[in-house]
Amino acid sequence: KVDSEGLQIEHLLRDIETLNHWALEGKLEITALSVHAYAQVTDRYALLPSGASMGDNYGPMVVAREPIEPAALKGMRIAVPGLLTSAYLALRLYQPDFQAEVVPFDRIMDAVTEGKVDAGLLIHEGQLTHTSAGLHTIVDLGVWWKGETGLPLPLGVNAVRRDLGPEVMAKAARVQEASIRYGLEHREEALAYALRFARDMDPKLADKFVGMYVNQRTLDLGDDGRQSIRLFLQRGFEAGLLKAAPQVDFVELG
Repeated sequence: KVDSEGLQIEHLLRDIETLNHWALEGKLEITALSVHAYAQVTDRYALLPSGASMGDNYGPMVVAREPIEPAALKGMRIAVPGLLTSAYLALRLYQPDFQAEVVPFDRIMDAVTEGKVDAGLLIHEGQLTHTSAGLHTIVDLGVWWKGETGLPLPLGVNAVRRDLGPEVMAKAARVQEASIRYGLEHREEALAYALRFARDMDPKLADKFVGMYVNQRTLDLGDDGRQSIRLFLQRGFEAGLLKAAPQVDFVELG
């Protein structure tokens, strides 16, 4: 649908934690990954200005079978979608003292309802569907981060491998931006395409979820999005959750 400027694109569909671990190996030339994971691969990857998902006063949330006060999460067994996810880092910043149990993201609600864990950290569409499973929102980390900083919560980003060189990196940035722009301008067509990968998600639910995380911030992070990524990782370093304060840089479209 857009000019690929001579690049050949192969689409690999994997869950975010798999992509995070692949990024540690430098497996893909361009990859989606969590902002948290990016802190460990800044020497190998640079961030693309488009393709990100940000939670603007909403985001990953902790849910439980019974309504409890957020302070009660201290010491609980909480199912998380991966130790490199941004949701996990955000929860550690919010509540440092809990027992994390890694569960595939699409099994976390089941783990909570079946009593295998005390609470669960939801990403993806579970943020919209958990109440229908009888679960209660304990804390929305996007709301918390917005209240703390006034900024959107950075979650997922796209990155390009530095060894491709500046020319190819800039080309990749332009092609991705053009593709996202086309998708936003042809929403119905893009949504129909995306539903092929949506785990049998209801189209109305998918449309709502896409509206939350695929928008103008996906086309370009904006100054506040860039600021939030840097602040998020700086807070992680200050809390002792990251080994170093990462240098965050972005590819220019050229």
